[in-house]
Amino acid sequence: MPTYVLKATPERIEEMKNYYSRNLKKTPPHAVFQAHTPLASITAYQSGKVVFQGKTPEQEAGQWEKGAHTPKERNSKKETHAYHPPADLFQSPHIGSDEAGTGDYFGPITVCALYADEEQIRTLKEIGVRDSKHLTDDKITVIAKRIVEMNISYRLMRLSNSRYNEWREKGWSQGKMKALLHHQAVTKLGEDLSPIRPEGILIDEFARPEIYKKHLRSEGKTMESNTYFMTKAESYSIPVAAASILARSLFVKEMNKLSRHFGRTIPKGASSKVDRAAAAILKSHGEDTLKDVVKWHFANTEKAKKIAQEG
Repeated sequence: MPTYVLKATPERIEEMKNYYSRNLKKTPPHAVFQAHTPLASITAYQSGKVVFQGKTPEQEAGQWEKGAHTPKERNSKKETHAYHPPADLFQSPHIGSDEAGTGDYFGPITVCALYADEEQIRTLKEIGVRDSKHLTDDKITVIAKRIVEMNISYRLMRLSNSRYNEWREKGWSQGKMKALLHHQAVTKLGEDLSPIRPEGILIDEFARPEIYKKHLRSEGKTMESNTYFMTKAESYSIPVAAASILARSLFVKEMNKLSRHFGRTIPKGASSKVDRAAAAILKSHGEDTLKDVVKWHFANTEKAKKIAQEG
């Protein structure tokens, strides 16, 4: 099960507890509260650690990251925002950008930005491009190959876990990492396309646009004026869906490389199977090797250490 972990002050945890008051469940030992939402299960511990687990934990956690508005502040505003795409964008030439690997303990974060014009959008539909969440990894591999064979314009970014952990130690949130990766992919693709200017850039929304822009500003970057954000954008935009497929395909390839390297199947996600695989690597190769290939701050690390010690 994908896991995301944040550190929070006692005041922030109390704020979270109040917000999730209608979703509270029985409090586990050493915890302040536990709550369940459609996106994730949230457990806040007395140590200040807040663990999000579920379908899309990073989306639930993103609203609590440093500098983000609280959900109450966000919900007091309209659900749509100034960066919501116009309806006619989906059939127009535009860039779509999406990522994979964010909730997985092993494997890199991969981001893809892809451009398609009207004719290419029709062709992408014909070869089976749709929301990658409804496709198996085998099917994604097949469709990804067909996308590449179209000679379509795209840019892929890969963030190794060794670099990911370095950025975490610098104080970067996963949201900031993703913002910079999307920005880099979109910027490089825009340079490739010049002088063609897409009618829009649509990013699958993982953080509110204001937070995305703040992440860029912190590194001296600025966002293109025709950039839009939308949750579940891959269900509406074919370029986003195609970008999602290419990002996932690269992630799957990297996971297969890890499996070959260690001579054992490395599971995707962040389940108990992942804990056991990590414990095996920890015992056979040591902590430095494991840290090089995982997102070290995930709760899986402590679980793997415990399994390795008990074994």
